[in-house]
Amino acid sequence: MSSITSAAAMKLLDIRLKHAGSIITSAIGEFSTSGVQEIVCLRAGGTIDLFRIVITNVSTENNDDDEEDEEEEVQTTLKLLKRVETRSTLRSLTAIRISGSKKDVILVGADGGCLSLLAFDTATPPNNKNSDASVTYKIIHCPSFGKSGCRRDTPGQYLASDPRGGRAVMIASTEKRKLVYVLNRDSGGNITIASPLEAHRPRTVVFDLVGVDNGFDNPIFASLEVQYPEYEDAVLAERKKKTDEEDHDKMEEEEKHDVELGQHGDGYTKQLAYYELDLGLNHVSRRWATSTVRSACCLAAIPGGLDGPSGVLVGGEDYIEYLHEGMSPPSSANGNSKITPKRLICAIPRRELHPKSKGVLITTISVLRQKKGKFFALAQSELGDVYKVTLQMSKEDKTVVTHMTICLLDTLPIGNGLNISKLALLFVPAEFGDHGLYQFDAIDIEDSAVKFTSEETISAFVKSGESSEDAFYASSENAAAIVPTFRPTILRNMHKVFTLDSLAPVTSVLVGELAGNEVSPQFYTLCGRGPRSSLRILRHGLSVTELAVSELPGVPGGVFNVRDDRTTKNGKFYDRYIVVSFADATLVLSVGETVEEMGKESGFLTSDPTLACSALGNGDKDGGIVQVCPGGVRHIRRVNNQVNVSQWSVPGIKKIECASANESQILIALAGGELIYFELDPMSGNLTEACTRDIGTDVCCLDVGPVPKGKSRSLFAVVGSRDSNVRLLSLAPASLLEPKSSTTLGATKPYSAALSIVDGGDGASELTMTVGLEDGSALRANVDPITGAISTSPSRRFLGARPVSVSRVTLDGSPSTLLLSSRPWIGRNGNGRHSMAPMSYAPLDHGCSFSNEAVREGIVATSGTTLRILSVGENGGNNALLGNDDDEAFNATNVSLRYTPRQMCLLSAKVGETGKKIVLALVESDYNDYGAEEKKSMGFDGTGRLKTTSKKIESKSNDDAMDMDEDSDDDANNEEKKEEADEEDEDDINTRLTPIRGPVPSGKGRWGSCVRLVDPQNACSTLDCVELNRNEAALCCASVRFHSRGGESLLAVGTVTSMTMHPLGHKESHVVLYRVVNGDRLQFLHRTKVDDGPVLSLVHFQGRLLVGIGRTLRLYEMGKRQLLKKCELRGLPTMVKTLHAAGDRAYVGDMMQSLHFIRYDSTANRLVLVARDRSSRPITCQELLDMNTVAVGDKFGNVSILRLPGGADVGAIDVTGTRALWDSSREDATPKLETLCTYHVGEVVTSMTRASLVAGGAESLVYVTVTGRVGAFVPFTSREDVEFYTSLEGYLRVEAPRPTGRDPQAYRSYYAPTKHIIDGDLCDAYAQLPYETKQKIAEQLDRSVGEVMKKLEDTKNALL
Repeated sequence: MSSITSAAAMKLLDIRLKHAGSIITSAIGEFSTSGVQEIVCLRAGGTIDLFRIVITNVSTENNDDDEEDEEEEVQTTLKLLKRVETRSTLRSLTAIRISGSKKDVILVGADGGCLSLLAFDTATPPNNKNSDASVTYKIIHCPSFGKSGCRRDTPGQYLASDPRGGRAVMIASTEKRKLVYVLNRDSGGNITIASPLEAHRPRTVVFDLVGVDNGFDNPIFASLEVQYPEYEDAVLAERKKKTDEEDHDKMEEEEKHDVELGQHGDGYTKQLAYYELDLGLNHVSRRWATSTVRSACCLAAIPGGLDGPSGVLVGGEDYIEYLHEGMSPPSSANGNSKITPKRLICAIPRRELHPKSKGVLITTISVLRQKKGKFFALAQSELGDVYKVTLQMSKEDKTVVTHMTICLLDTLPIGNGLNISKLALLFVPAEFGDHGLYQFDAIDIEDSAVKFTSEETISAFVKSGESSEDAFYASSENAAAIVPTFRPTILRNMHKVFTLDSLAPVTSVLVGELAGNEVSPQFYTLCGRGPRSSLRILRHGLSVTELAVSELPGVPGGVFNVRDDRTTKNGKFYDRYIVVSFADATLVLSVGETVEEMGKESGFLTSDPTLACSALGNGDKDGGIVQVCPGGVRHIRRVNNQVNVSQWSVPGIKKIECASANESQILIALAGGELIYFELDPMSGNLTEACTRDIGTDVCCLDVGPVPKGKSRSLFAVVGSRDSNVRLLSLAPASLLEPKSSTTLGATKPYSAALSIVDGGDGASELTMTVGLEDGSALRANVDPITGAISTSPSRRFLGARPVSVSRVTLDGSPSTLLLSSRPWIGRNGNGRHSMAPMSYAPLDHGCSFSNEAVREGIVATSGTTLRILSVGENGGNNALLGNDDDEAFNATNVSLRYTPRQMCLLSAKVGETGKKIVLALVESDYNDYGAEEKKSMGFDGTGRLKTTSKKIESKSNDDAMDMDEDSDDDANNEEKKEEADEEDEDDINTRLTPIRGPVPSGKGRWGSCVRLVDPQNACSTLDCVELNRNEAALCCASVRFHSRGGESLLAVGTVTSMTMHPLGHKESHVVLYRVVNGDRLQFLHRTKVDDGPVLSLVHFQGRLLVGIGRTLRLYEMGKRQLLKKCELRGLPTMVKTLHAAGDRAYVGDMMQSLHFIRYDSTANRLVLVARDRSSRPITCQELLDMNTVAVGDKFGNVSILRLPGGADVGAIDVTGTRALWDSSREDATPKLETLCTYHVGEVVTSMTRASLVAGGAESLVYVTVTGRVGAFVPFTSREDVEFYTSLEGYLRVEAPRPTGRDPQAYRSYYAPTKHIIDGDLCDAYAQLPYETKQKIAEQLDRSVGEVMKKLEDTKNALL
């Protein structure tokens, strides 16, 4: 990075490595295909994802002694169909279905000042619901209604649609403004949108908005809102009146008892208001309003018309209320009472250990209509508990709700919504951490679950004697006294079937090769919050599941698969044989229930090596098997269960050197360069020699390519020769083996080659040639399917130190390429671009595709003297990891943590006398939580498995108590069945495990915290974990090497005791020192109490410890019993948030006032301010690029690179002592930092690090965000690259679609104009454009479309 920062103007390219995992909101419906359940998610970072719920039946075999049964196992997954980049801040989403339509469309509210109406469609309608199809999106309407940006009075924060036919939609701002759009269809069936109708209400704050199901009457929208008076005039007038009428002492006494804003009695009333759209008058009016509980925060509409009573459910603290216009008051349980209840309200069950003084807030409610007149709602609390809400209607009038029942369903991660599918599935987009798809096991649970009813709630209110319902329901103590309690456990009524990975939130990142035995560095990220916290190790590459490993008698020279044409299941062919070739023999393995070695009965020649083999025929007719050996070509056919072999022998003394075969074509190469081509006669089923050609040079490799679907032959063959040329030959009957095109490789020679038919985007297929070279690189070029011309801009990528072996495989139903070098790679096309990612596995020598009933899409490969069967993807599935989106492929290893991780650092620990070991130290802490020991003493179980375990023990003891006379064989069988049952129980429990938040403390300032030591060389296993004292929180850590300790690496931890967030305060702050003993244990040295504020940052500085304490920067030396203060710098603006050090400089990031350069004057032993930033940036992270340049991220999602002007630090230290004190303290005399680069990422950057992502590669600036995005700023190394990307970005700002109406340049310049950083996400949009637009842009860049795509691909390949 230093070579780049030396330039006057730094130029960077922002490359996204992993999309943000956080989901803002989601909706379920049928969007791209009618009758198929799909989920649309709005993600942080401005992306809209469309997922399809795919349910597949996988057959499994159960083998018993006397019978063989086949069972079907149901697998449910979410498949990414489409990702829409909006380059905007997404705010709200709703799905609507216009009358007469069979599919849903979505309405999106964003910061572009527009209302976006988007529709998804399948480019080629699939034959079945779960088949692959290209999904496109269309911007139907995008009308503008206001200013851009997220303003409190600009609509877009809330969005609601009419549930009946999508006749209208209301979009509202946080304050004041509401707009209603009327939707309809024209004569051509196209959706039309009318001009907006205003429904503004001044001085009104909106909390939620929902469309009321009013049948086919006028559309009604329900708004949860609070109206406040005009500014402070009314308040000041009231206080003046009180001062005149009452005595001053009484006034002070009343002020002491003022109610906190947001609580009952604060002087404001929260209302539920109905806004009606009169379709006849085309006018919106405020029809009806009623007061609700002060803590209400969310709404859900109840089905109306013929399907239900209509109305809304209002979720608040401790209660759920049903409200509707004209509803009759509920009947009192105590008929003799004079108090008449007016609310139909029900309290929610609470946890046993939850304090009575604290309420439980309902955060989201979702309603599912099961059938006519039958529905239920699910509500989730802030603790994650999910409740089922049912309404009981009057028998006489089904539109009248008589009472409500709330029962506990299960405990799930806290979500931003609950999406209930008609397939008995529940999708929970988690607030933080992985998202989950759950399958309902039971939903009618009212008889067995913990429940409470509205009748009991109203009866408690009547019996209390309280005259005001608002006052009674505002008290959490009242709710805690009447409701039943429960203890959260593992999932009882549902189980998880699919996990959608999310890193959010990421608090810190570290990049390096710490495992000790891998080629590429790993990303160590601190993720999650509370019980879902984890340390995740990300590796660039696809995850691999090893299914089987078998030893071979020698080192093989190749491996092949032979398809079984006789049996097809589910429309797919499975493999019949695995053929392994050795130097002087061939091993044939039969694939069935087990893999068995075959002999002469297979028809294969096992005494010679095999150069190629394949099943012949198109599946309708068995054409036999062809085996190519050095001595000839064998055609093996089975006639009347007898093996019939015919062989073509090589004439003379020549031998076959290379061969390739597909279903109907065989091409062989003899020594000297003679090519002989064979074809399968479809009438007789015999192989016939069709053509011979001599190319004049020895052949290194060749491939005849796959047969296109619907065709009988491949039209081309690729031949690589020792003269460093690759030729494309014709296999058309009229021009057999005639050369069509060629390319020269230069100094290297081809090692292997393969032709593939891939998806080229827009539903078209492309022919691609991949050549593995002897120098360890791979060359890929497109081939014209008509003329056979090789593209003039082939892409080339270095893969490893070994020659590259290329073969075709199938992953996720799409053709892919397997490339084997010193590391295995997978190449695949998707979304109009080619992706290549390594496999996280040991080096492989040879490989090919493999498929059977157990492994639908796998790979059979050899490594050394072993044969391995592998499956690519998470848990053996290769869904959406490569090619389905623009992310680079990463696989993660999770290490669970106890609390929210705050920071981490590396330590070099001594092992024995001379050994050293690298360990990783983490500090974790959670606010409003108890420590581990306190939770244990309270009887809290974070896993929720106590009851399950006790039940298992009881059942086992009962089984042991049964005394029966059985045979020993039966005993053995029973033991095996018990073991299998235990394994099944354990698997079932794993799908039912759920994170459970610990008990909430009743008071403020309670913390749970620990310091953890992990071993990165042993899968980050925990070496030691030190639990801190009560209410002490570890917030930061650093490795420090004191000169007085001989340079030993110590761990310094900054802690705060009894810290509160609102208002910000604490009791004590400390700096704690630990020593790592023998590389696996933390030893406490001493604790130093510090004043002036909390310790938020630490750094090693010239053999001492530099500490940021509130507004003070202090330098410490190590003492025997505590740290010794050496010097300090007071008066920093707000609070020291980040610290870096290099040489005699310290780089201080202030929480509100950006960056400060500090210099240490060793002669005077003082810290001197050198320079500061002229802009006020609330710093969240920083990274030192060189001595004068620092990259910073702020809480608004901006990244800036700041540089110290030349010579600015010369006058910072007054060596003469003649400068006036007033002159040196003037703020305007302090030099200001220069801003080199500015860029709005759109997500809060929480950590940055400078690292090289490949061994020996250039450094880049890697960053992570709070929403889970991983990206890198890559410096340009040539002026040509800068000009290319600057021009491409400029053209795409005009040509790229704007789904939400947001200008890309305005988005990247949200708070300051973007400067010297290219938007890589926008440049990637080039691949998604129509071909005509691509060609237009390419012509303006004086390049071809292929050259532009190659340039984009090469830039990413240089990074990873």
